[in-house]
Amino acid sequence: MTLVVGDEDLLVDREVSRAVARATAAAADGGIDPAVSEVSGAEVTLDALQELVSPSLFAETRVLVVRAAQDLDKEVTASLVAAVEDLSVDVAVVAAHAGGGKGKAVIESLRGVGADVVTVPKIKTGRDREQFVVDEAKRSGGRIDRDAAVDLVGAIGTDIRELATAVAQLVADVGKPIGVAQVATYYRGRAESSGYAVADRAVEGDAAAAIETMRWAFSTGLDPILVSSSLAANLRLIAQVAAAGPGSPDSLAGLLGMPAWKVRRAQGWLRRWRPDSLAEAVRAVAIADADLKGAGDDAAYAVERAVLIVAAAANAAA
Repeated sequence: MTLVVGDEDLLVDREVSRAVARATAAAADGGIDPAVSEVSGAEVTLDALQELVSPSLFAETRVLVVRAAQDLDKEVTASLVAAVEDLSVDVAVVAAHAGGGKGKAVIESLRGVGADVVTVPKIKTGRDREQFVVDEAKRSGGRIDRDAAVDLVGAIGTDIRELATAVAQLVADVGKPIGVAQVATYYRGRAESSGYAVADRAVEGDAAAAIETMRWAFSTGLDPILVSSSLAANLRLIAQVAAAGPGSPDSLAGLLGMPAWKVRRAQGWLRRWRPDSLAEAVRAVAIADADLKGAGDDAAYAVERAVLIVAAAANAAA
């Protein structure tokens, strides 16, 4: 009996698949295909459960997967616990429970009769998702830079399955290491992310990468105003974190009212910036913003000039 506890669907599915594979490995070696059945905790009946956990008349291994075990009613839970206490060697049960307060008795009851409990960690924060991306790259045989992982999370969002798919694609197509340029190339169609990707490279002093990323983004329809606004946001972030003084990202996050990952990123940028260079960069972005709102004729040129000035200011301060 294996009980997988957690609500990150992708990670739960992986653990369930591993448990099923372990349970069916011996049967496969014996030349008899195992019978794998899957039921929902809210729908399985007593009769169906008893049939599924009974030894097969044809000597085949039976594996029962119970999804959403937190939805099992008391009678079915009691029947499952009794069955687990006296499982045949040819029967295995794998249950997935979302955790939390609902159906907590199911976890305790199955743990009490010797179920192997696998707890899937919850991915709560941006930092968790960044680490997930790094770990996924390793799992796929690749490697991704931490900054590239941050950019990918910014481009994809919070969906773990989408992140895993994106990492697998990058590893397959790019190999290793995967850097910010590769993430920008593959996900430049996401406008907000593209704007911030340009701005991130600019405040890091990497003018070439910033201009390359920006031109890719413009070719896919990115509005120059998104680059300007992203530059302004990054410079404002640097100023806010600098003014807050030293401290851990977690402690400053509460003070500044922003996620810890933003504070951590700004602290990494801060070593490149002095107050005079920051003021110069802010002026350049303000001029670009005015040009975009009618003072200039070429929006792309106005933004490109601002990007170059911001990158030069970062390098002058470093």
